[in-house]
Amino acid sequence: MKVTICGAGRTGHLNAVLFKQNDGVDVSVLTSSAELADKWSSGERVWRANLPEGSVLTGRIDHVGTDPQAALADADLVVVTQPAQARPALLQQIAPHLPGNKRVFVGAVPGFCGFDWLAEAAFADRENVVIWGMKDVPHTAHNLLAGSEVRMGGAKAQLYAALHRREVAAAKQELSDMLGRLYEAPIIILDDYLEITLTPGNALMHPAVLYGLVGPGAPWEEQPFDEPICWWSDCPRSGAEMLEACDAENQALKHAAEKRLKVDLASVKPLRQELIEAYGDQIGDDSTMYSLLRTNSAYAGIRAPLVANPDGPGLVIDRESRAFHEDIAFGQALLLEIGKRLNVPVPAIETTYRWARAYHGNLPQPPLNFVPVKWAEAIG
Repeated sequence: MKVTICGAGRTGHLNAVLFKQNDGVDVSVLTSSAELADKWSSGERVWRANLPEGSVLTGRIDHVGTDPQAALADADLVVVTQPAQARPALLQQIAPHLPGNKRVFVGAVPGFCGFDWLAEAAFADRENVVIWGMKDVPHTAHNLLAGSEVRMGGAKAQLYAALHRREVAAAKQELSDMLGRLYEAPIIILDDYLEITLTPGNALMHPAVLYGLVGPGAPWEEQPFDEPICWWSDCPRSGAEMLEACDAENQALKHAAEKRLKVDLASVKPLRQELIEAYGDQIGDDSTMYSLLRTNSAYAGIRAPLVANPDGPGLVIDRESRAFHEDIAFGQALLLEIGKRLNVPVPAIETTYRWARAYHGNLPQPPLNFVPVKWAEAIG
């Protein structure tokens, strides 16, 4: 089986190493970094993953390059790990180079931010392309040294994937078999891709914590950070409370979608329940959202995005972070659009969204024209 990974960041690097632990799996990596491609071409072809307990996994990557035709040649499975804001251009780039003589599975890990709709628009005339996505990343990953090593964080106990509604039933078992060969955790194929789109994740979590850190009345609203902090173990109580409010609104979207679309979205659980089920005994105290975030060992050491303060001493939030360009400009914007389509108010999500855009000052807003025009409104 040949797997092409699009993106060589933390998730792409870790998945490449994990996939190479399996016999008969050829791993190709498509990257936008000429430097990384040159590094591989010069002979640095063994990538490492440092495990939490101190051991190391290694994998000899079969191809790393910037040419989509070479990277995608004869691919059976394509895994997109690039952030949401990079995906529209990426999908247009790879579409002409996907194999045309067999069924090829193109999916995103994670598959949020409307990837199914985005891919549908890009592959409208490619009936052999099967669109899928994974609910979440199989492992957290951090401390990336591109083309060399990455540190693996906590693992999910169960993995969930879904297919675009256009796909035939036979593709469900084939996808399950492919992913089951690549990952150790059990795979469940969900019934509807909306279960991934509405799964509570970064589009709720990062904006809420940012709001708690530097939003109105927050500890660092008007002063820089003295030292690096972690997203979760340093999350303030107000950030956890805002997250709970946003999560409640996401559940309201879920219930409205179930009623309007006549689908079962039972797998879209409240965030705290999702995290407890995903991380289990890696959490020290799951009694509240606040205690859960601060005591989840799978999240330990994951730094908040800070950069040197250009106006003086200390550190400030990095406005180039994926928290802004992916989670807010794509993730939250899509949730607001879904709320509009379903006529469900989401004041907490809208509050964090509008605050974050103002805080950033120059955040691009990608068009949401990939959301089908008739979605939700034509049903009901």
